[in-house]
Amino acid sequence: MRDHTADAKVFKAFCDVNRLQILELLRSGEKCACVLLENLHISQSTLSYHMKILCDSGIVVGRTEGKWTHYAISDQGSQRAKQLLAELTQKHDCLQTDCACKA
Repeated sequence: MRDHTADAKVFKAFCDVNRLQILELLRSGEKCACVLLENLHISQSTLSYHMKILCDSGIVVGRTEGKWTHYAISDQGSQRAKQLLAELTQKHDCLQTDCACKA
């Protein structure tokens, strides 16, 4: 059976209102953390927490410039998320010999 630990990080990234708002803001391009803070009305520590989850999922990437970090949606990470969702929701015939549905 597949280890879904990395997969769970992708879905965790989408399971919070703040993270969805961050992704919405990043859809128009890279944003400085200061811009995200302005638009979300959350604390810097709360933003850091959410950005860590988004970056750990691979959906968002960050780059440091001076004292600020600039974030953007990762093309590769978003493609992986789309592929993962399609994979996990695609129906298929069970071909395993030890499958419970063959009983």
